[in-house]
Amino acid sequence: MNTNTWKHADQEMALHGREVIHTLSAAGHEAYWVGGCVRDELLGRAIHDMDLTTSAEPEQVVALFPHVIPTGIQHGTVTVMQEGHAFEVTTFRTESGYADHRRPTEVAFVKDIREDLMRRDFTMNAIAMAEHGERVDPFGGEADLRAALVRCVGRAEERFEEDGLRMLRCIRFASVFRFRVAYNTWKGMIRRREGLRYIAMERVRVELEKMLAGPDPLRGLEMLGRSGLLSCTKVSVPWQQCEAQALKGIVQLPEELRWGLLLMSCRLTSEAADELLRAWTFSNAVRLRLVHLLEWETELISYAVAIAGNSVPGDANSIDDEALRRSWIRLLIKLGKDTASDWLELYKTLPASFRGLSPWVEKHVAKIAELASSWTKQAVVVRIKDLNITGNELVQAMNRPGGPWLGQMMEQLLQAVARGDIPNETETLLQEAKQVMSSE
Repeated sequence: MNTNTWKHADQEMALHGREVIHTLSAAGHEAYWVGGCVRDELLGRAIHDMDLTTSAEPEQVVALFPHVIPTGIQHGTVTVMQEGHAFEVTTFRTESGYADHRRPTEVAFVKDIREDLMRRDFTMNAIAMAEHGERVDPFGGEADLRAALVRCVGRAEERFEEDGLRMLRCIRFASVFRFRVAYNTWKGMIRRREGLRYIAMERVRVELEKMLAGPDPLRGLEMLGRSGLLSCTKVSVPWQQCEAQALKGIVQLPEELRWGLLLMSCRLTSEAADELLRAWTFSNAVRLRLVHLLEWETELISYAVAIAGNSVPGDANSIDDEALRRSWIRLLIKLGKDTASDWLELYKTLPASFRGLSPWVEKHVAKIAELASSWTKQAVVVRIKDLNITGNELVQAMNRPGGPWLGQMMEQLLQAVARGDIPNETETLLQEAKQVMSSE
């Protein structure tokens, strides 16, 4: 079979997709590729999966293929497995009665591909393609792609009423593809934006993650601000107060750190960010990474302000590099090397003016950023478990029962080793502990 129809898809996937379509057609059914894969082929974008639509009802599809998973059979969708490739195959259908602003309460199977395409969100996603490349495009999706336009199929207000998440998808597509939003689609979105209150925050977050990971997240953020959509979600976001100048370097950052820059640009405390990220259903790993990043920024600035206050303003020779290094080491021990790396990456993108510090304090912050990598390399131990001594060994050497003193002593030893004041050797650590105890 010829797969020349597909220039931007894995050829093996395209071949097996065509086999599915061919099998359905040979059995007397209509079958097409549909939605995102057709859109992305026309846009010249890489295709990672393929959805199919057919006039065959689910039971008929199941009967034609040896390996089928009934993923959403009540709504007409099954997954056909072909040589390790998964194809979602959905029966032509109409939908109605969106009681929860997301799922249709009534699904009716139909025999006309145009009726099926009519239920889809945007014209660019309502294009079907047959086995040999012939396209069905009743709503002008190809013309809208050429015009770089996101436009709803039919009445925008109806499409957004059916599923409020489509409003965020609209902005995500406009941002990622650098498209405009059609006037009536934008108007319908503004009128129906309160419908976002019904949408689970997890679904909202996923759309925003895709938008922020795209090539032009600033465009999406600007449209979100202008539309007021995020003030209508279950958990509102203070993005209206974010400072645009802080976000200019956002595309230079990896995806998760883009969230960090966004939170910082809103001037959120680590506590407020923690609460927000929990409500937005972020994973614990991502949430803690971002919260630690904000903690690092706050504490480092307070160290820089204090150290700058003890130096001669304007005299570069009076900058206390050692005090700055020790402050950096304290943060390394508290929040870890990964957070240090995240902060340094973020520092490169934030304009100095964002922090509102005096030039003299900013010089101290710049000095930290300049020397931080070498300080981190020198701190070979930043975790208690990496000390060449255990709590049990200390208890035995000191001949006293464990208690709060033990944790404090281990912390002191860690600080001393990390700063390079003493080597990480068991005998030296014991001697240091004895000296500290005798002096107390």
